[in-house]
Amino acid sequence: MSTKDKIIVALDVESCDKARSILERLDGHANFFKIGLGLIGKGGLELALEMKKRGLHVFLDLKLFDISNTIENAVSGLCEAKFDFLTVQGDPQVVKAAVKGRGAYGMKILAVTFLTSLDREDLNQNMIKSGAIEDLAVSRAEKAILAGADGVIASPKELILLRNNTHCTKKIIVTPGIRPTKSAINDQKRVATPHEALKNGASYLVIGRPIYQAEDPLAAFKEIQKEISQS
Repeated sequence: MSTKDKIIVALDVESCDKARSILERLDGHANFFKIGLGLIGKGGLELALEMKKRGLHVFLDLKLFDISNTIENAVSGLCEAKFDFLTVQGDPQVVKAAVKGRGAYGMKILAVTFLTSLDREDLNQNMIKSGAIEDLAVSRAEKAILAGADGVIASPKELILLRNNTHCTKKIIVTPGIRPTKSAINDQKRVATPHEALKNGASYLVIGRPIYQAEDPLAAFKEIQKEISQS
């Protein structure tokens, strides 16, 4: 896998026009992009369809959570567009429904463990009273994999633990919370550099603000490629 295939550029911007601008700046260099909830109500799904028609890889980051029948129907409909990755919450019943809805399509179902913006204090507020967040994330990942998930979304801090887990060793691990050297952490709490994350077992890196907020997004993307090549 080339370095550019390991980088998923998160288009977490304020409009589809801005997203298209980033796409044009990275044309011929980046070929994997993430569309999340922030753009869905602003034409993001239509943009994702355009991207697939252009031959780009699309990670649809919706973190779906609902009753099984709704999840199954939603995933079945999304599969027709042949998106590459789709996120659902890591609850086993949600994962099972998503896998059923996916059927024979090739779209990968990825389970969310805990957001990289959360820490132990956040879990306390959510009534999860005991256990290190890393251990809880691995347990959640294992249950999702056993329910049929193709992989998980996990922070850099869980990578080694996940790769040492029998059920997760060979699964896809997509890692947000990536901050290149000298980048601002922003609202993330469990982060790592691209080099650290790949060394510890990440399959793909989700990187947004360090690229799209850069004065020159292409230069920022190439600098991250350079950092990855040292892994």
